[in-house]
Amino acid sequence: MDGIWTPLLLSLKVAGWATLLNAVLGVAAAYGIARWRSSARDIVDAILTLPLVLPPTVLGYYLLVLVGRRGVFGAWLESIGITLVFTWQGAVLASTVVAFPLVLKSARAAFEGVDHQLENAARVLGVSETGIFFRVTLPLALRGIVAGVLLAFARALGEFGATLMIAGNLPGRTQTLSVAIYEAVQAGDDNTANLLVLVTSVTCVLLLVIAGRLVPPAARGIGDSYERRRFRRGPATR
Repeated sequence: MDGIWTPLLLSLKVAGWATLLNAVLGVAAAYGIARWRSSARDIVDAILTLPLVLPPTVLGYYLLVLVGRRGVFGAWLESIGITLVFTWQGAVLASTVVAFPLVLKSARAAFEGVDHQLENAARVLGVSETGIFFRVTLPLALRGIVAGVLLAFARALGEFGATLMIAGNLPGRTQTLSVAIYEAVQAGDDNTANLLVLVTSVTCVLLLVIAGRLVPPAARGIGDSYERRRFRRGPATR
């Protein structure tokens, strides 16, 4: 059972950290792009979305070029005591990069769907820009953001190519579920491979079902009508 629980717990750890980073970085980038009025906005959005369409091995190669021991930033990182290659932190980096576009796209759509009249009404009432974001914009966009975060977690949980290239396959240290499945298949251990595949599939299906319920077809995560009516009634009830 150690061959099952160890990669499972490591995958949850890696996916959890990657999701936390994406929840912060992805939401910040999505909000900035949604509010940015420039001809370069679509170019920046396309660059940030590249991990969604590039092969994972290409992403892994880019990461090695950047943070490998002989990479652009690798030597500097090692000089300050940070090593990412063949570590679980490297797996977190790979999963974060691969899953980032899922949060970015969902959060951007959610932010762009927020009614600007509600934000303007808050400005008229004297609410600061920070207060508008946390009290108006973020609550209305929250369902779309949460759905994107769940999808990013599922994607990070199943990441294979980039993780294998930068973190390797070290049992107990960098061997995630997807890498363990690959090794089990290569070794002809069908029982272990089947069990690992079942655990991964069930987890991802549950996350997708939850994300689908958070983003119904009529709303798509952009603040449903109930939330809008509740905000409009707020000042009157006070």
